[in-house]
Amino acid sequence: MKDKIELINKSIAASLLISLGNYALLKLGNPIGPIIFAFGLLGVCYMGLNLFTGKCGFIFQDKIKIVDILLILLFNLIGGYLFGLLFSFTDKELISVAINKISTWSFSFSYFSKSFLCGIIMYIAVYMYKKGTPLGIIFGIPLFIFCGFQHSIANIITLGVARSFNFSIIICILGNLLGSLFIWFISKDIKKSS
Repeated sequence: MKDKIELINKSIAASLLISLGNYALLKLGNPIGPIIFAFGLLGVCYMGLNLFTGKCGFIFQDKIKIVDILLILLFNLIGGYLFGLLFSFTDKELISVAINKISTWSFSFSYFSKSFLCGIIMYIAVYMYKKGTPLGIIFGIPLFIFCGFQHSIANIITLGVARSFNFSIIICILGNLLGSLFIWFISKDIKKSS
């Protein structure tokens, strides 16, 4: 039970750090927002927190239990939405920015592929961090944002800011998961031989 409480706390804390990065993105836009957003994942990795998009590609590699990854996802989503909602009261100007952003999301192959590609970048960013360099995060986070790729936890935060909900979040979660697992799968033999 104590382990599950710690896992939940680390998942909520991770959603807070990503929320702060997403706040900067919504507030500042390009080109500064995507660069500052990297603070969120840097904090998550250095503090050893639980972020779904940073963990899902390591399910097999790190032997993460399915129930644990589902708890991480659930509390990232709950925490992210609530922090986004808080930001909507902190800075009402963000609401229209968030609504405009959400208007581009859809149940489409394009939206799925943007989520899939984000999952690939997230896996590589965290993998590089585990190998001793933050460069994957510093360059990877702005890369996925500038490319318009979709990050499920950032998106739930944006939904909170907009005081709204959109079922396309399910497509985004699946895309992030499958993109992360895809790059893990195709590179696992290469990593073993290097």
